[in-house]
Amino acid sequence: MSETNLAAELKAALPELRGRLVADAPLADITWFRAGGPAEVLFTPADEADLAYFLRALPASLPVYVIGLGSNLLVRDGGVPGVVIRLGRGFGEIKVEPGHRLRTGTAVPDVKLARAAADAGIEGLAFYRGIPGSIGGALRMNAGAHGSETKDVLVAARAVDRAGTIYELTLADMGYTYRHCGVPDDWIFTEALYQGRPGDPAEIQKQMADVAEYREKNQPIKERTGGSTFKNPPGNSSWKLIDAAGCRGYRVGGAHVSNMHCNFLINDQNASGEDIERLGETVRARVKANSGITLNWEIIRLGVPLPGHATGEALAEAVGA
Repeated sequence: MSETNLAAELKAALPELRGRLVADAPLADITWFRAGGPAEVLFTPADEADLAYFLRALPASLPVYVIGLGSNLLVRDGGVPGVVIRLGRGFGEIKVEPGHRLRTGTAVPDVKLARAAADAGIEGLAFYRGIPGSIGGALRMNAGAHGSETKDVLVAARAVDRAGTIYELTLADMGYTYRHCGVPDDWIFTEALYQGRPGDPAEIQKQMADVAEYREKNQPIKERTGGSTFKNPPGNSSWKLIDAAGCRGYRVGGAHVSNMHCNFLINDQNASGEDIERLGETVRARVKANSGITLNWEIIRLGVPLPGHATGEALAEAVGA
């Protein structure tokens, strides 16, 4: 398939496709950082069967990526070659099942799942109120907050692989460790089944209100940010390391390190994707120089830079500059 007319060629090759294909789709419009270039093609499947049909028909050489709400995503300025898949309404249902269980599509926002659990008197999922993403991202990253993680409440999940094969996965199949999932990176999660326990709706609502209050007081949730930028190293906190390295408030172009919470990067002056990535890499370099500890990105960086521009560690500004 040619690079210049990929969307049209896909439409012609997939006559039974029910989802939506958009060429040269701006990704800055649907990511929390509001930065970066377009997707060559953006596909929104109608449902799991439509997604499987689409993936089965694609050439193995064509790059495919999946995004959720864009809350922990940094898109580079050159955009994303190939196909970006974003799950929509066909993956947005939540069902309450017997035994204090919830079955949900992976396009559901984490906060919406927490609210559904509270309404049903299901305790154990209130921590999702504090995670700014969708269920698909939570499954992929073993997302957690306030002492709980996805692995603590997940029973099973469904996923579609690059060849369009649909899988039923147990918790053990997920291969969870801290902020990591062992399922192949190119599998797309479509559904999750959660196990809670009986609880009082009013008490659960209070737990969620406490989580929301904590976030508002301690995190810059009203800014253009990607959430927590770096994973916490074993036995340490990224924000403390960043603060100790003198990076609180540090600026690169249109982006700066949050003064409220040092593990958040903020786009407050129309930052480019490169501004944000350079800021993050400079923070990593300064923390390494100050403490000897290497911070690992928690935010996903996707796509290519503008022609002739660097990515990754090559962007870091000199320590002491």
